[in-house]
Amino acid sequence: MSTVEVGRTDESRNEDGLAPFHLAIPVADLPSSRAFYGGLLGCPEGRSDTTWVDFDFFGHQLVCHVDRDRGDRPPVANPVDGHSVPVPHFGVVLDMATWRRLADRLREADVRFVIEPYVRFEGQPGEQGTMFLEDPSGNALEFKAFEDRGNLFAK
Repeated sequence: MSTVEVGRTDESRNEDGLAPFHLAIPVADLPSSRAFYGGLLGCPEGRSDTTWVDFDFFGHQLVCHVDRDRGDRPPVANPVDGHSVPVPHFGVVLDMATWRRLADRLREADVRFVIEPYVRFEGQPGEQGTMFLEDPSGNALEFKAFEDRGNLFAK
């Protein structure tokens, strides 16, 4: 069985038919990570220890691991739709109403956006709402949404 077949036939999918991903990221400290992911974004906290904490990141498992030796990395970005998109980044695809509510919540909290919320690729198959921000440790996140999630991979 090929990897693609395994990925498409996995029985560990959620009610939306998606298999939750697991992502571990380096962070400077747990208190600021808890404030950002748990407080600002409203992600419920799961297991934790002195150097890591799990969050339910919109149905996916996000683990913040303390890395005191991270150091500063030079920023990397790629041009997309007239913006400099930070690389690497991660995030989640939301429905449009939830994306708008999150954008409003972040604006109300005076979050500094890397790329302000806007609709990119207007009128094209990949039209999507998108916004970029960084967590307190400098990890870049993208939140995006489609009016029709069926266009997620549209060409």
